[in-house]
Amino acid sequence: MSLQINNRFLRWFEHRLPIISLLDHSVGTSYPSPKNLSYWWNFGSLAGIVLVVQIVTGIVLAMHYTAHVDYAFDSVEHIMRDVNYGWLMRYMHANGASMFFIVVYIHIFRGLYFGSYKSPREVLWWLGIIILLIMMATAFMGYVLPWGQMSFWGATVITNLFSAVPVFGESIVNWLWGGFSVDNPTLNRFYSLHYLLPFVLVGVVILHIWALHEHKSNNPLGIDIKGPQDTIPFHPYYTAKDLFGLGVFLIFFSVILFFMPNSLGEVDNYIPANPLVTPAHIVPEWYFLPFYAILRSITFDLWFIDAKLLGVIAMFASILILFVLPWLDTSRVRSARFRPVYKQVFWLLFIDVIILGIVGAKAPSEPVFSALRSFQYVDLGQIGTAYYFIHFIVLMPLIGWFEKPKPLPKSISEPVLEGAGE
Repeated sequence: MSLQINNRFLRWFEHRLPIISLLDHSVGTSYPSPKNLSYWWNFGSLAGIVLVVQIVTGIVLAMHYTAHVDYAFDSVEHIMRDVNYGWLMRYMHANGASMFFIVVYIHIFRGLYFGSYKSPREVLWWLGIIILLIMMATAFMGYVLPWGQMSFWGATVITNLFSAVPVFGESIVNWLWGGFSVDNPTLNRFYSLHYLLPFVLVGVVILHIWALHEHKSNNPLGIDIKGPQDTIPFHPYYTAKDLFGLGVFLIFFSVILFFMPNSLGEVDNYIPANPLVTPAHIVPEWYFLPFYAILRSITFDLWFIDAKLLGVIAMFASILILFVLPWLDTSRVRSARFRPVYKQVFWLLFIDVIILGIVGAKAPSEPVFSALRSFQYVDLGQIGTAYYFIHFIVLMPLIGWFEKPKPLPKSISEPVLEGAGE
C-alpha cells in the first residue's frame, strides 16, 4: 500500500527527501509485522528510548563536568547541588544505565527463549551482542567518571585484568592508564571514550534495526510468516502497544528515580577517590556481577594457564560464546513453547545467572550458609560457572538432537484465530 500524503509542502519535501515514506516503511502502516507479538517484544523499543535518554542527559552533564582527578568529584557535587535540575539529570543518567541493562537483558533472554538467534537472523543476533559489549564498555568508563572510591578501585582492578595477557599484557594496561597508574590520563581517556561510544552504539543499533527489517521480527510461535493473513501493520497496532509498555516502564523508572535513586549504586562512591585507602569489598555495578563472579570463580591453574588468565578468558568467553549460539542450538524448532525439555533448561540458565549475580556481590570467602561454613561463595560461583558453560556447550546441542518437540501450527493465524496466540 503506497503512502498518501495530502499536505502540499510535505509532498514537495518527500519528493526531494523521502524520509516520511522511509519511516512509514520502517515503523508505519506499510511495515507488516507478525500479528501475535506479545509484550515481551516491547523491550527492543524501550532500549532505544532509554539510549536516547542516556545521550541527552549525558550531553547536559558533560557541560558541567570537569575531567580532572582534582576536580571530577567536586564537579559532580556541583551538578547535584548548584546546577538547576542537575540532580535530576545525574540521577536519570546513573539510573538510566541500570534501566538500559534491565531492558536489554530481558530482550536477550526473550531471544533465548523464543529462538530469535536462529536462521536467518544470525547477523541480527550478532549485532545485538555487539551492542551489549559496547554498552558494557561505555558503562564501565562512565562509572569511573565520578572519581569516587569505587570508581578509582574498580578501574584499577578491571584494567589490571589485562596484565594477565601473555607478552602484551603490561603494555595494554599502560596504554589504558596512559601511564603507570590510574591517574589523570586514565580519567581523560575514559571520559573521551564514554562520550564517543554512545554514538557508535547508535550506528550499531541502526544496523540492528536494518537486519531486523530484512527478515521481520521473530514471534512467540517461532514460525515464519506464510502470507498477508499472518501480519498486521506496525502502526497503529504495535505503536499503541509500545506506548502502553513505555508508560509502565516510566512508572517503574520514576519510582527508582524519585524515591530510591541510590538503591542501585555503591555508597563508597560518595567518598572521594583515595589511592591510599582500599575499600573493604570492591564490587562493580550490579549488571556486571554475573561476569565478575565467573572471573573470581577461577582459583586454579589449568596446564600452563594460570588462574588469573583463565578467569579473564572465562569471563570474556561467557559473552563471546553467544556469537556461536545459532550453531550450538541444533534444534530446528525456534520457540521454547514447543520444546518441553529446552524450556526447563532455559529456566535453569536464568536461575543460574541470578545466582552468579548474587555470588558476584559477595566476598569469595564468605560462607553461603552459616551452618555450613566450609561451603563458600567461591564454591557456589564455580558450580554456577560450570553450569553456565555446560548449558551452551553440552546441553543445547544434545537437547536439539534428542528432544521431541510438540507439533508446530501451520501458520501464525491459526492459533491467533483460535484465541491462543498470546
